[in-house]
Amino acid sequence: MCSIPFCQTYLFARHTLLIFAGMKKIALIVAGGSGERMKSSIPKQFLLLARQPILMHTIEKFHAYDPQMEIRLVLPSSQLDTWRDLCETHRFSIRVQTFAGGTTRFQSVKNGLQNIPQNALVAVHDGVRPLVSIATISKCFEEASQYGAAIPVVELNESIRRLTPGGSQAEDRTLFRLVQTPQVFRSNLLLNAYNAPYRETYTDDASVVEQSGHPIQLVEGNPENIKITTSMDLSIAQSLL
Repeated sequence: MCSIPFCQTYLFARHTLLIFAGMKKIALIVAGGSGERMKSSIPKQFLLLARQPILMHTIEKFHAYDPQMEIRLVLPSSQLDTWRDLCETHRFSIRVQTFAGGTTRFQSVKNGLQNIPQNALVAVHDGVRPLVSIATISKCFEEASQYGAAIPVVELNESIRRLTPGGSQAEDRTLFRLVQTPQVFRSNLLLNAYNAPYRETYTDDASVVEQSGHPIQLVEGNPENIKITTSMDLSIAQSLL
């Protein structure tokens, strides 16, 4: 016979897995880049990486994690026709629902949350993070099913300083983490958080949910899960692929 603490832990873990298995999984991919920092007339999510647009690599990662997952894509309304044309050109066949974005990322995510069920797990991901690992996606979904909100983070490798009125001061980098996506939430938490008014202090979805009073669980991300915003980032991504 097992000890009581062990049995309790086993039963809790089994209960969590059963809940997780029964919850609908949704990937909400937000891509609103213009290509300005790339010094390109082509929006960065449509730039070619290994012979296909960055955005397609990103979508393929979530499809590989779970082929049954519902994938939603939020783009500026002016880019929806371009996306459809690219899908035809590259024979991209993964089924994706498209939504028109808003003037802010907050509004774009809110638009993509239309008609999402209350009992689901939603991963909000940057469209220009194609190098996220399937292991990172999996860990975020598993932790969110248990804690309600989970985000991937990585440690800082360099010294950091805080700006002060008199100059700057050194900070302990072990107390900080770099935040990545996907950020995964139980849909009821995410929907309730996005019903609140927009604040300029919101930097990501975790900050929106945290403002509603729910704690955020940190998950170890993968270092190569960079956000492609500059030509150097694109070169790094090309090398990693």
